[in-house]
Amino acid sequence: MSLHDLMPIGLELSVLLLAITVFVADLLLGPEEKRGLGAYSALGLAAILGASFFLDFEGQAFGVYTSDALGMYFKRVLLLAGLIGVIASIDHVDEAMPSRQGEHYLLILFSLCGMLLLTGAQDAVLWVVAFELASIPFYVLLAFGKTKASTEAGLKLFLMGAISSVFILYGFSLIWGMAGSTSFAELGAAPAEPLFILGVALVLAGVCFKIGAVPFHLWMADAYQGGPGPVVSILSVAPKVAAFAGLIRLYIEGLFPHQAIWTPTVLVLCVASLLIGNLAALPQQDSRRLLALSGVGHMGLLLLALVAGTHNAIGALAFYGVAYVVTNMGAMIVVTSLRDKEGSADVAALNGLSQRSPGLGLAMLLFLLSLGGIPFVVGFWAKLTLFWSAWTADSDVLKGIVIFGVCISVLALFYYLRLGRAVYIEEPKDNQPVQLGMATKLAIGICAACVVLMGVFPAMFIEPALSAARVITIGSP
Repeated sequence: MSLHDLMPIGLELSVLLLAITVFVADLLLGPEEKRGLGAYSALGLAAILGASFFLDFEGQAFGVYTSDALGMYFKRVLLLAGLIGVIASIDHVDEAMPSRQGEHYLLILFSLCGMLLLTGAQDAVLWVVAFELASIPFYVLLAFGKTKASTEAGLKLFLMGAISSVFILYGFSLIWGMAGSTSFAELGAAPAEPLFILGVALVLAGVCFKIGAVPFHLWMADAYQGGPGPVVSILSVAPKVAAFAGLIRLYIEGLFPHQAIWTPTVLVLCVASLLIGNLAALPQQDSRRLLALSGVGHMGLLLLALVAGTHNAIGALAFYGVAYVVTNMGAMIVVTSLRDKEGSADVAALNGLSQRSPGLGLAMLLFLLSLGGIPFVVGFWAKLTLFWSAWTADSDVLKGIVIFGVCISVLALFYYLRLGRAVYIEEPKDNQPVQLGMATKLAIGICAACVVLMGVFPAMFIEPALSAARVITIGSP
């Protein structure tokens, strides 16, 4: 084995090495010195993200893993999410859990390593292992607050994660039994027997637990409400983007010849998630629950791109992923930081935020406009690209869902603009500025800058996503 053979998993190995050095440093450093572990982790992730643009990590590894242009696009999105999440964690961990800083960053890095592996897995065994590596650390991270709410959040995520793993493993056992192989490249030739169809459906159900699609979404609002803020900000986006990268590898590259089996189910999940997610978000008074349930609607849009199954749709899904990461993470960091500082994450806690802290209020407004798809921030271009790709997929059913999705997006503006109204129109109860640490401000600033930059220069990010999607084979021979 040579270094060249390991280059396709070079980013994963780099994150793993970073995690090991954090672990060793945590053992050797004193309590005061551990405050630098967050900055060290962030610098390490920034270096790995930068290296992904200058070094060639594409290729095949061990016959079960591929690193191509699409996988690299998703990996950069996930590394960006991990970087923002680590930066947002620095102030919170210093204040809330100073004795467990090493464990916090170590678990984030291990989960990130699993997410990166998921983007290129070409075998069911590696696919499942990557999913579990990405998921299990969050069971611990959510409960790290050691409060009743965080313990409940961690327990609910653990139970839902265990159920989803059962669905996925049992589904793959049926697929393997009927196809005679765990390689995605050979699944397309498997006979469409009833047990094979059941296996495909069970795997899809298991993944839908993890992404929070209807009707597997009931854990999300409680988990987001109870978990530590920085953990929730990462959990709300990164595992979902990684899951869709994994779905592309399995359902688009592997199971596309059996599209007639899984497409109707995904269409139902798409419509249900769009409708129920947005309707459930309307009456919410807790901004974390509101963002959690609105995220269900966003999962519906991503499922629409998955079922369209064209190169343009896959590229639109990849671009939507990066737009959703910077937008939703930014909004979640703002509302959870307010909860940590002032004890409330209700919509009323945002009242007069623009008067108290103009920069923070402006950032929150940008995130809300982007989530709602208002021109000309990144969320507008993400939704436009996704709807366009589904509309041009040459399917009357998809065109109908696009029209439905546009109408639902208008409905979503009611609750996003309700938050915007609180930020800019309602009078504040307290005129004192919101006191946030420098690291938290930096995380919010990075998200806001990305929202504006990708909104002003969308082609710089859309074209690479569409080009990356064209390298994959839709339906392995």
